[in-house]
Amino acid sequence: MNIENYFDKGTINTISSSINAQEIDFSKHPKFNGVSLKHLVTGKLTNNQISCHLVKVEPFCTLDIHVHESSFEIHEVISGDGTSCIGENKVNYKVGSVGVIPANTPHKVEAGANGIYILAKFTPALL
Repeated sequence: MNIENYFDKGTINTISSSINAQEIDFSKHPKFNGVSLKHLVTGKLTNNQISCHLVKVEPFCTLDIHVHESSFEIHEVISGDGTSCIGENKVNYKVGSVGVIPANTPHKVEAGANGIYILAKFTPALL
């Protein structure tokens, strides 16, 4: 099984409950075709301190330029490959790459031939 499947089908454990990630559906990104999001940990679970989202970008699709005005974002590439622009810095994204994106920083991700899965974490929580 690929690592993204472990997150897609894993368990979110809290001090009071466990949530089966399979029960959380991917939703299409409202602006970008070929991009889907699975909201694994939302602000509801963390008093809006942090959130974690599994981001799937289909092969050769783009999570185009956008900013998060009040949230710091961390990308952890867990499967696939592509490129990312963080501000003016264009970098290769592959398994093990980590992107550090301050609030108000324009950024985008372009998936390669295999698509890309990213764990995106936000503080404060995005949702």
